[in-house]
Amino acid sequence: MVLAVAVDIDGTITHKDRSISCRAVKALRRLEVPVILSTGNISCFARTAAKLIGVSDMVICENGGVVRFDYDGEDIVLGDKKKCLRAADKLAEYFDLEFLDEEYRKSEVCVRRSFPADRAREILKGMGVKLLDSGYAYHIVDENVSKGKALVYMARKISIDVKDFAAIGDSENDVEMIEVAGIGIAVANADEKLKAAADVIVSGSDGEGVEQALKLLKLI
Repeated sequence: MVLAVAVDIDGTITHKDRSISCRAVKALRRLEVPVILSTGNISCFARTAAKLIGVSDMVICENGGVVRFDYDGEDIVLGDKKKCLRAADKLAEYFDLEFLDEEYRKSEVCVRRSFPADRAREILKGMGVKLLDSGYAYHIVDENVSKGKALVYMARKISIDVKDFAAIGDSENDVEMIEVAGIGIAVANADEKLKAAADVIVSGSDGEGVEQALKLLKLI
């Protein structure tokens, strides 16, 4: 039995152009179990999305580096941004970096996808960080945080076993989240790393896939 759902935002309940899927919103609003929105985006974006979609106000932000439980609550920072800034300085010796949302990010550094990710990962070895590709940007993240660890943290706080969660996503930054959940679901447009880790791959993309996943779980 699924007692809660964690779902990615960009590329999962939105289309590729980041417009919201009304099918996904309609399906999520029908749920009678807690919903945690999970994203690589910043806290103010995530909490606003949660309010507009009409699900619970619990969100995982910055790839697990920040979580919050209430719309008017406080950000709980789980990641060390100082490590990420040092890593960005190192990358800047090799690449021209374009920073994104720098003034709002509390646990990570986000940059434009304008250089080879594999080469950057080689440069960053041993610096205590990891480079994630959300499909929209590169995220330099504290190696000790992830969407999966954040989900475990939140599940404990709301007294639901993480194995009673279903998790739905589309990109590599969702892999650890779907691995720790009781059932992990990839939408059809998911990247290959996520599909390889998923328990189920639905045939629908984006919001259609979310709707299919919730029907498969018998939640709607």
